[in-house]
Amino acid sequence: MTLNYKILLFLSLCICNAESAGPLGQLCNFGSGSQISANIDRLLAEMVSKTPSNGFIATSYGKNQYRVFGLAQCRGDVSTTDCSSCIQDAAKQIRQRCPNQVDARIWYDFCFLRYNTINFIGEIDTYNGLIYGNVEYVSDPDTFNKELETLSDQIRAQAVETRNEGLGKGKTKLSTFVTLYALVQCTRDLALVDCAQCLAIAAGNFEKIFKNRTGCRILYSSCYVRYALYPFFFPLDSKPNDTLADTDWNELEHYEMGLELYLVWAGPYLSFALCSNYNWSINNRSMVGL
Repeated sequence: MTLNYKILLFLSLCICNAESAGPLGQLCNFGSGSQISANIDRLLAEMVSKTPSNGFIATSYGKNQYRVFGLAQCRGDVSTTDCSSCIQDAAKQIRQRCPNQVDARIWYDFCFLRYNTINFIGEIDTYNGLIYGNVEYVSDPDTFNKELETLSDQIRAQAVETRNEGLGKGKTKLSTFVTLYALVQCTRDLALVDCAQCLAIAAGNFEKIFKNRTGCRILYSSCYVRYALYPFFFPLDSKPNDTLADTDWNELEHYEMGLELYLVWAGPYLSFALCSNYNWSINNRSMVGL
């Protein structure tokens, strides 16, 4: 594969209960002092309080060198209750997992939260991210990729309509018994042109990294794209692709089972032991080989 950043590849075996779904991953960078730490706590409290009302907040707390900028957003199809629960957990976990960092972000299925002492609001960020891909291959790549491209184009067009607030989702029948589902979303601080750019970059990685896979999700700090052969967004279909339920990662069925590939990057530097400035983590996964 050819990419303009270094990537760390994991092969993971996922056999876990998703009822207590933890974060998909987090990035922590650079230390903080006590004053900034206190301001981060106040910023998080505001985000926990205000995000659920409309699913998004971009704000700041403090002054001068102690000012901290924050953003929190829930996936556009989830309920206010699920949004609130996700943001509360994200705020708690990000402080536990990134206790002394001034640049931190955390991804969940239902929400995303980040903060930094540098003002990132309104800036597109495809420099840091996380990719999950199913190891299963589709049986008819030509038809699948054509339908995926068409559906991806449709929902990305939805996302850049002002009324949709960065969200696009849809599905298409591949056969009598198989349906392809896809969802994209930008953080709502982005201009529409930047949203379109972020989603185009993310969707372009489907073919570059996990071509012909039955499922993939790409999580940047500014946008999110995902497709799968089972319903993962709301409202749910009453009859999902039953033959796939035991092999695909299906959080909404309250279990995870099957092999998945993970790609992680933090700018041009590898994470974990390969870069001491960054602390990347993928959670609730049992690493079985590299």
